[in-house]
Amino acid sequence: MIEAGVPAGTLDVPTLAFVAICIAAMMGLFLIFAWWQERRVRALAWWGSAYLIGASSMALWSIPEPMFALPPDVPAALIFIACGMIWNGVRLFHGRRMLSVAAFAGALVWLIALRLPLFAEAGTARVALGALVVAGYTFCIAYELGRERRKSLYSRTAAIVVPSLHAGIFLLPLAMRALLPGVLAQAWLAVFALEIMIYAIGTAFIVLLMVKDHYVHIYRSAASTDGLTGLLNRRAFLEGALALCGLQAKRREPVSLLMFDLDHFKSVNDRFGHAAGDDLLKLFAQTARRCMRADDIIGRFGGEEFVAIVPGDLRIAARIAERVRSSFEQAGAKVGALPIGATVSIGIAMACEPVMEVGALLVRADAALYRAKHEGRNRVFAAGDDGAGDTGRFISAVRLAHPAPAERQKDAA
Repeated sequence: MIEAGVPAGTLDVPTLAFVAICIAAMMGLFLIFAWWQERRVRALAWWGSAYLIGASSMALWSIPEPMFALPPDVPAALIFIACGMIWNGVRLFHGRRMLSVAAFAGALVWLIALRLPLFAEAGTARVALGALVVAGYTFCIAYELGRERRKSLYSRTAAIVVPSLHAGIFLLPLAMRALLPGVLAQAWLAVFALEIMIYAIGTAFIVLLMVKDHYVHIYRSAASTDGLTGLLNRRAFLEGALALCGLQAKRREPVSLLMFDLDHFKSVNDRFGHAAGDDLLKLFAQTARRCMRADDIIGRFGGEEFVAIVPGDLRIAARIAERVRSSFEQAGAKVGALPIGATVSIGIAMACEPVMEVGALLVRADAALYRAKHEGRNRVFAAGDDGAGDTGRFISAVRLAHPAPAERQKDAA
């Protein structure tokens, strides 16, 4: 039913404002309830509280002026606080340091600026200041969401686009004030109410995508990571190795595989205990990671054996292997207070042709590792023209195809 004096097709601003308040409040309660169910994601509490503060601000704005018990500048200040809380919630969600002072800076700037003659009365300066504060916060939110690369492509795109559009909507009053001053009062309020509803729903959708991606990342990391050393487990390493081999094949560049075996590891467990053995495994993982490049892939293959695949030829791989060997010899001389004197033997194999599966490369590298241990340990041996010997290759193939029971248990875990 159309009220008298209201043209057909005109949006009813009070009704839109009421619906926007209800949606914002419901989204806030929904996020608070989600935080209550899953206490580990504290950012949900910040986001839910921000929604409730925003709904309260809009409700105060909707109250007729004679009924105001608070100064009329308070509702706008609450909106700025809500924006700052959403921004800090995004930082908290991604493990970054919270900027609590910055969350309230917009409200403080607003309240202080309104004491100045330029902003004392409603006008272009006042509208411009409010729009710039909200737009600034929402662009910061888009930046924080966009710099997080662990999300899926869809959630990252939505996380950038929706806050940026929201910031753009809040910057529109500046252009409308300059170009269409006569329609700003009524038309902009209707657009603002509609935009609040769309943004509230869109932001809640983004939050759900972020939380989903967060847990997918946690579960994927748990499934692909060795719990003791933090390196890739056997399955994840083989997947990464195949991907690197495919990339190197496209570039027509070689790839090299390194196999590491800690020397006399069983005697370390026998002499110093399994806790010392675990510390030694973690020490090697830290040392190897520190000595390798960012695009090298390393994993724990089982027991005291580790494996890495690197883009490059034997010369590059040998340089990396020697760096790992010498660094671990120094680091393993004393683990904690225990004089262990640990060392590592390393075998290398290179593939110049495209590699469709890593099994043959593993056999050659393991045969080279067998030669390194046979010739005295604590050394690097590369499978070259002379090969690693038929006996070594046969032993390596059997050992890789039928791992020891302890290794099978570690892989199953």
